[in-house]
Parts: sequence; C-alpha cells; structure tokens
Amino acid sequence: MPLPHTHALFGPRFLRHLWRLVRIYWTSPDARRGGLLLATAIALELATVYGTWKLSEVQRDLFDAFQDKQMAAFLAAIGFFLTVAAGFVTVSTLRIYLRGALEIRWRRWMTAHFLEQWMTSQAYCEIELHRKGTDNPDQRISEDIRDFVASALGLSLSLLAAIVTLVTFSSMLWSLSGTWTFSAGANHFHIPGLMMWVAIAYGLLAIFVTHRVGRSLIGIQFNRQRVEADFRFTLARFRENVEDVALAQGEPAERRTAVSRFDAVVDNYWSLIRKLRDLTLLTTGIGQANSLVPLLVAAPAFFAGHLSFGSVMQVRIAYGEVSGGLTWFVNAYQEIARWRANIERLVTLLEEIEATKAVLDQAERVQIERAPDGWLRLDRLRLSRPDGTLIVEDASATLRHGNRVALYGPSGAGKRMLLRAIAGIWRFGSGRIEIPIGSRTLFLPQRPYLPIGSLREALTYPEPATGADDVRAREVLELVGLGPLANRLDDREHWQQFLSGGEQQLLGIARALLQEPDWLFLDEATSGLDEPTERRVYHLLAERLPRTGLVSIADRPTVASFHDRQWRLARGDSGTLLEAA
Repeated sequence: MPLPHTHALFGPRFLRHLWRLVRIYWTSPDARRGGLLLATAIALELATVYGTWKLSEVQRDLFDAFQDKQMAAFLAAIGFFLTVAAGFVTVSTLRIYLRGALEIRWRRWMTAHFLEQWMTSQAYCEIELHRKGTDNPDQRISEDIRDFVASALGLSLSLLAAIVTLVTFSSMLWSLSGTWTFSAGANHFHIPGLMMWVAIAYGLLAIFVTHRVGRSLIGIQFNRQRVEADFRFTLARFRENVEDVALAQGEPAERRTAVSRFDAVVDNYWSLIRKLRDLTLLTTGIGQANSLVPLLVAAPAFFAGHLSFGSVMQVRIAYGEVSGGLTWFVNAYQEIARWRANIERLVTLLEEIEATKAVLDQAERVQIERAPDGWLRLDRLRLSRPDGTLIVEDASATLRHGNRVALYGPSGAGKRMLLRAIAGIWRFGSGRIEIPIGSRTLFLPQRPYLPIGSLREALTYPEPATGADDVRAREVLELVGLGPLANRLDDREHWQQFLSGGEQQLLGIARALLQEPDWLFLDEATSGLDEPTERRVYHLLAERLPRTGLVSIADRPTVASFHDRQWRLARGDSGTLLEAA
C-alpha cells in the first residue's frame, strides 16, 4: 500500500519505527563489538573535523605568506599543509573502512532477525496464502535492510560531523566577523558576529524551502520500491515457468503483464524525476549562491584594510563549514526520503507478520500436538476457509507405522486442505492432530520443490547435503529410473527447468527413499508418471520403506490399489465427512 503523505518526516511515528528497527541490532549479543566499531568511527569522524579546522588555519597562513611575498613562511606553510592533508586522507580512508565493517555486521544481524520472523511459525505461508497485505517481502528483506543500515550509519555520522563542525567553526566565524563595522552616511553600525547571523538565516530558509518542495519524495520512494519489485517478480516468474508459458502459447499475455507492470515503474519514475528536478534546482541554487555570500560580506572589510587576504580565505572556509552544518538537512534530503521509505516498508512487514500471528493465536484453530505413542491421529478435525466457510467436518482417523492409506473424494472436498493441516500450514478450524514425538515427516506435492544448486542438494532437501552418502544417493536414483543423473550429484543446475515434470516427481520419490521418513504424504506425487512407472514406484516405497506410514491423494483409481486402507471424503450437510476404512 502507498505511504500516506500525512505522516510527519520526524514525528512520533518515525521515532517509534526507527527505535523498533535500531534496537534489533543494538540490543543483540553483537552490539558490544558493534559499539566498539561505532565509537572508533565516531572518533575518526571527529578527527576529520579537527583536520578541517587545522587545514583552514594552514590556508590562512599560506595565503598571508603568499600576499606578503615571504618565501620561507610560504614553504613552511606548504610543508605543514601536506602533513595535515596526509593525516586527513588516512583518517578519512580508515573511517570509511570501519563504517563498512559495522554496516555489514548490522545488516547481517537484521537480516537474520527478519528471516527468523518471516520463515518461522510459517508466517510467510499465512501471509502469502491468506492475507496478502504486504508486497514483496523478499525485496524488503534483501534491499530495504541494506539501504536502511547504510543510511542509518551514513546519515547519523554525517549529522554528528555537521553538528561538531557547526560548533567548532562557529567560534572561529564569530571572532572573525566580530570586528566588522558598517557605515550608512554619518551613522556607523557594529553587528557582532555578522557572518554567523547570515549563515543561520540562510540555513533556516534553505531548510524550510527544501522541505516544502521535497516532502512528497517519501511517498514516491515508498511506491518506487514496490513497483520495481513487482516488475522484477513478473520477469522472474516468467523465467521460472518458461516451458508452461510456451506450451500455453502465453507469451503475449505475459508480455502484456510485464509491460503493464513496467508502465507503473515509468509513471512512478516520472513523478520521481520531476520532484528531483525541483529539489536539485533548489539545492544546487542554494549551494552556488551560498558560496558567494562570505565573499560579498567580507569584501568591504578587506577593501577597508580590516581583514588580510588569508583571513578572507579563512572566513570563507569557516562560513562554508558553518553553513554546511546548518544546511545538512538540505543536502541529505533525498537520502532521508529514501531512508524514511525503507523504515516504513520494514516496519509494515514486521507489523504484518505480527498481525498474522495474532490472528492465528486468537482465532479458533487446529491444535497440533506431539503424542508419546507411535500413532498419527486426527481427532474431530474441522477445517474451514479463512472466511469461515466449513470444508471438512468431524474428521477422525488414525494411522500407524506401515499403514498405506489412499485419500480420495470429489474435487473441492478438502483433500489437499487435510494434508496442509497435517503439515501445519492450514490452521483454520478446530480439532486436534497428534503426531508422534520425534517422528520425521515428508510431504511431496505434485511438483516437488527443487532448490537451485547441486543435484545432491535437491535430493536431500530440506536436510543438509553434507550428510548424503554417495553410494546411497546413486542407488536411489538408479532405483527410480534416474540412472543417467547418478554421476551428476555435484552438478549445479536449475533442476526445476532442467528436468521434465515426470523426472521431477521421480526425484521427489528418490528423496523419500533416501531420507526414509516416518510419515510420507503424497499429493498426486506420481500424476506425471505412466502406469507401469507409477506401479514400480509404489512397490519400491512398500519394499524400501516398510515402516513408513503413507498417505496418498488418489485422484486416479489405479493409485488406490497400491494401498491397504482408505480415507474417503464424502459430502455431508455442512461439509465433507471423513470415512476411514
């Protein structure tokens, strides 16, 4: 959803959201080391301000010696200038390195936190399947966290430097402009610290005008992240399903969708560049005009002999530093707008995850418990849609090790919903599911998930590939009919695209044979196989996994014949009933 433009840039909402994100890292176990890096970075930031101060003094001496034609003093000033400049460059380089080290530690910890929130308790599944209130959570975790951390460090350190610079050079500017006297006819006026007042007035005016012109950038940047991510997702989805699209001759439809998504990118971009045009015109104009102010104000004093040429140069530097500190907000406004959008996108993702979990915690839902015996039980299970529509009513059944159960019923009766409930990703309803303590379950859908990586990783998923024995891995591939792949265990491919639908299903069966789960659930996991191959697969499962409890969705009559029990979903008055036989 677009970010409302009514939120204050630095109001209470911003402060609450900022603290919520900042404390993720700064209350973590890594905060002590991060604090050391931050303290060092701050010290180096202050050292650069001190270096700028010394450089201003050196330039004053340098130009005074140049004006007075004193070669010895001029050469001494040059030598001192080179020494200070070398130290300044060294400190600046080290400061950037340490800031980068802190940035990657902070980002790593925040990313781990968001992944834990998103990927545990299956919040990601509930959001994607049922709520859909948050766009592109993957993009928020990968890009918004990166930009948030970089801007948090960059803006905070630059603001600190601006404040210290303002304080440091204000005293210099005040003392340099404290002796200026102006005449108007017979009257003489003395204005203490004239240049300070000019810098303050100029800075406040620049801040006010910049914010008035650029405040809508926050909403534009928020929407930019969304439309760019939507466009990328459209292209990635096309790439993932190129064969299916080609078979359906759907290229024109996909192209229309991609063009439509890109049109939204273009519209947002035009809004962005128009606003950046106005803001850049303003900030550049402010900067250029501001560079002339100290010379215009100091010129009368210089021509009257009250200031030396070196003092004028020092005034110009001091004014530039003070003015730079005061106009920090103006120069950083574009980055602040992006950062503000990053904060909103990250916090709204956390809020959506929490809201999803709260709905699941408060609503009546299916209870999943760990049972001490070796039975898997469904106890008075009622399953419904998120809107409350009842699908499955009063499902009770038991399954023990070695049972082979065919689950069948009419389309829409809730077969897949029942398997999802056992997997723990469909909690809408009531009743109880008991799963034996310590048991391992494996669910194979019609199109098994194959990670992009080595064949070994696809075969052992979701277990680590390091535990796979080469001999056993090759054996199960041979057994299911994927012998030509047996010597490619460490080849890396996009296996979802490399293998046909039937080969993908065979790889899923090989995964089950390799992992030997206690409970195996097949959701049309052999629908892409011919009947002889399907028969051989079920015989392999019975022979190799005699202790595994098996439940298969049987939309084809041949599948039911490979099982010794049946769970039939039959329509009743309020939903479908489970009849176990």
